[in-house]
Amino acid sequence: MSIANWLTLTRLFIGPLFFLAYSEYAKFGIAPTTAPFILLFLWCIAELTDSLDGFIARRYNQVTNLGKILDPMADSIYRTSALLTFTQGPVSINLLLIFVFLYRDSMIGTLRTICALKGFALAARQSGKYKAVIQAVVILLVILLLIPYTHGLLSAETLYLASTVLVAIAAAYSIFSGYDYFQANKQYIQKMMV
Repeated sequence: MSIANWLTLTRLFIGPLFFLAYSEYAKFGIAPTTAPFILLFLWCIAELTDSLDGFIARRYNQVTNLGKILDPMADSIYRTSALLTFTQGPVSINLLLIFVFLYRDSMIGTLRTICALKGFALAARQSGKYKAVIQAVVILLVILLLIPYTHGLLSAETLYLASTVLVAIAAAYSIFSGYDYFQANKQYIQKMMV
């Protein structure tokens, strides 16, 4: 276990903490107006470790097979957990939107694993990197919307509509990036089928 891999693992624990800070803050004596700032802090840690683990792995020659598998998995679990958290009130986005992320990541993750077992690696696509950035920005924007909401400056309806539009944009791009991934790797997929 390298330092880079330990940083990656921290993202696996942020998902549950994110949910607790969002929906169970009162049980911990946290004020509703403080909760969004805790979410913002957790988001910063997650995104910082996402940047740092790759940098450290390359800079200090700590690139490992475990890290190659763990990093995208941790990203997917953390970001999907955060988006899944927003299906609860007050944001209350539709659960069907989250299924887009779950299906896309599950299909590509399974495909990459099967191809790896057959001896050929599927390269990451630039569209997949953009997808991760878009999801991170959407999560940040929803957290930022919670700040005026908890101060009574934004209605529940506006919070819901704005959050739904943001997540729908991320979901649409996620579908596109999945299509792009399959198109770019169709020769490997065909080999896998044989």
